[in-house]
Amino acid sequence: MNRIEASAHCDGPCGVYDPASARVAAEAVQSMTKKMISLAENHSADSGSAAYHNTMSRYASIKEEEAQKCKKELLVLWTDFFKPIHLETHPDLHDTFWQAAKLCSACKVEVSAQHAQELMDAVEKIHHIFWSAKGREVPWIRAS
Repeated sequence: MNRIEASAHCDGPCGVYDPASARVAAEAVQSMTKKMISLAENHSADSGSAAYHNTMSRYASIKEEEAQKCKKELLVLWTDFFKPIHLETHPDLHDTFWQAAKLCSACKVEVSAQHAQELMDAVEKIHHIFWSAKGREVPWIRAS
């Protein structure tokens, strides 16, 4: 039996990684957080209605799904794209990703405009680290 051995430096072909998907998910988290806060503040009189509960639960569900999606995208970048060599130019790389992942978790279980903004800030920092590691300057542009 012939044995074929293959190796690669990453899990997929070069160039498939991009923090944009994490940014879109983080933006959705922030958007849903803002909508939940606004709904609670502006509709307290009808907060017992089925329509209120339906809307609030939909916002919460989307927020939690997108926070998990953001976390997954960040963890793929952290564990699959970045290599030990990147720590030389970005010594805070591990802490940056760890804090961002923790913010994803916080945003899933809380309704915090502050944590949603901190998540956006963390994803922006990761965006700049990522593109710096690839030797490119790519502007930070939000969809919303």
